[in-house]
Amino acid sequence: MRALGLALCLLLSAPAWGAAPASEAARITERAARVTISRDHLGIAHIRAASDADAVFGMAFAQAEDDFNRVETNYLTSLGRRAEAEGDKALWQDVRQRLWIDEADLRRRYAAAAPWLKALLEGWADGLNFYLATHPKVTPRVLTRFEPWMALSFSEGSIGGDIEYVDLAALRTFIEHGAATARVAKPHEEPQGSNGIAIAPSRSISGRPLLLINPHTSFFFRDVVQVTSDEGLNVYGAVTWGQPFVYQGFNQHAAWMHTSSGLDNRDEYAETVARRGGGMAYRHGKKWRPIETRAIALRVRQTDGSLTTRSVTTFRTHHGPIVRAEGGKWIAFAILDDPVRALEQSFLRTKASNLKEWMAVGARHANSSNNMLFADASGTIAYLHPQFVPLRDDHFDYRGPVDGSDPRADWTGLTPISALPMVVNPASGFVYNSNDAPWSAAGRATLKASAFPRYMDQWGANARTEHALALLSGTRKFSAAGLIAAAYDPALPGFERILPGLLRAYDGLGRADPRRRTLAAPIALLRKWDRRWGKDSEAQSLAIHWGETLWREVMGKDKPSNGAEVAYSRMVAAAPVRQLAALDSAIGKMRGLYGGWRVAWGSINRFQRNDGRILQAFDDRKPSLAVGFPSADWGTLASFGARTYPGAKRRYGTSGNSFVAVVELGPDGPRAFAVTAGGVNGDPASPHFADQAQDYADGRLSPVPFAKAEVDAATRERYHPGEPRIAQRH
Repeated sequence: MRALGLALCLLLSAPAWGAAPASEAARITERAARVTISRDHLGIAHIRAASDADAVFGMAFAQAEDDFNRVETNYLTSLGRRAEAEGDKALWQDVRQRLWIDEADLRRRYAAAAPWLKALLEGWADGLNFYLATHPKVTPRVLTRFEPWMALSFSEGSIGGDIEYVDLAALRTFIEHGAATARVAKPHEEPQGSNGIAIAPSRSISGRPLLLINPHTSFFFRDVVQVTSDEGLNVYGAVTWGQPFVYQGFNQHAAWMHTSSGLDNRDEYAETVARRGGGMAYRHGKKWRPIETRAIALRVRQTDGSLTTRSVTTFRTHHGPIVRAEGGKWIAFAILDDPVRALEQSFLRTKASNLKEWMAVGARHANSSNNMLFADASGTIAYLHPQFVPLRDDHFDYRGPVDGSDPRADWTGLTPISALPMVVNPASGFVYNSNDAPWSAAGRATLKASAFPRYMDQWGANARTEHALALLSGTRKFSAAGLIAAAYDPALPGFERILPGLLRAYDGLGRADPRRRTLAAPIALLRKWDRRWGKDSEAQSLAIHWGETLWREVMGKDKPSNGAEVAYSRMVAAAPVRQLAALDSAIGKMRGLYGGWRVAWGSINRFQRNDGRILQAFDDRKPSLAVGFPSADWGTLASFGARTYPGAKRRYGTSGNSFVAVVELGPDGPRAFAVTAGGVNGDPASPHFADQAQDYADGRLSPVPFAKAEVDAATRERYHPGEPRIAQRH
């Protein structure tokens, strides 16, 4: 207890604790003494406490130990306070966030929250503040003290929230000038979604259900923890930095995986506006309603380190905030805005033991962005659609702005969960999702799209759809190792679709055409390629450079919601001259970068973690690792989104496979295997900064210590928060 006495002294003097009385500081120190953190051989924290609130305290403390910079940055983003650290470049990101996030509103919601949730969030804030108090050398950029209500600003753990669909340039132009702006088409981006597969006992060698957890996010987006309490919490998995719940993972009886959904539940309303009675109003039906105005005060860091305050006037209708102008109308944006229910659902589902309990939690209708793949120890498997689905008139096309003056276009409630796309215990023995439509979740024609409103999906299929169905259809049985192998299956079905067109284009050239000679060797290499990825493949390097060139050519500035479907249709239909021109262009690019077009894929497709910054600088001169799998664009389930960066010629990955796990569930508890990109600690000096990098690059998953005896055997350090870490002998 001597170490905790020192922690108490530090706490009383720490800026994070301000002028708190000694009794309050003593309370937090006593709380720390009730929490034990065990760090395993990979540095992963296993937190144990008597209460859920104390366990969340330890969870927040451990995440801050692993990477406080990412914890703070996530809350600067979610609170709309990035400009306080980063200046003008972050101002409009903050404005966008503050259209929905308001401190006074969140304080009111927190005050009215259920006592159990308030206790959790108090534990969360205590854990982060105790970390700052006991680590005086850590200097926050802005947030020197966390308050419980702040957690409500970041209540859903997926990559990119609904708010981020608002275009910043259009928002700025509207607010500064009251005008529309031409919407600039963004270049094609690496798909950030995920894969989830659940295998029923009938298709499992062991007779136990299996689940693949395979999120595709930006690297180092989440920590990995186990959190256990005497109140029934015992969960392992990936936690988005700073959040008080595990987002994707498993507990003693169930496992779950989220995949970004093509559901359309974010709507734009084109408002008819006019100046009436000295103010702005909008028409709704036969009536004119006043437009609500609100001034937002934002603090902005200056180059000399000082802070100035900017005031921005924003507008809102009953549909939502105005985010831009278009065609003489003001566009309001409607999304889920219920952070208390969202945070309740995010935490409570980690304690659900079976599908019935999971669905009871989902009755809050507060998951807006993610499909779910679920399995439990009883053998149940399921595909579930997001629960937040507003009821709308399907005569309107909600893929674009709808007429805000027509009351029939308004949301009229929420779709009952029983009316959502759902697949439970199908005869096929599997369910999956790869960010595609749910209609083939358990095999072709699992569900009829015509039985649901059009807004239930807007993404359609992608190249991973065919790959997943090819792997899962039939009667093959899976072990945990077999499901891992399926997750890293090297087939690239995208090229099965588009490469034959290129070969036909070449074969159709006249005998005197000079391209017969100049392209002969590249075509020969592609012709004999097996369309599978691998570190040593030269054909893969050429094919991907060609495919990327052709994709850009056929899509141009178009970015339809079902972009993958459209891109493949256009590439397959591309004229022969276009196919060959894309190959010629790709060869030229490769010669400029690599000195030739015959280069092994692994020599240019690299994983590198050389500093702890959120946006790191890549350097060809520094160590990096070869990665065989490419972008999910080409149909690989294992995804590695890479490109070249200024000053470098190799392609470096920043997104794709992040936390990957396979879980087998049974009456005696789960058996799991996992790997995470790089490592769990953000400090380059830590032994756990990049200790999983080679395993990640090779697709090699390690056994997960989950049961207490397994955790004890794997523990390398054990301590109470605020105490020195004590090495454990084995």
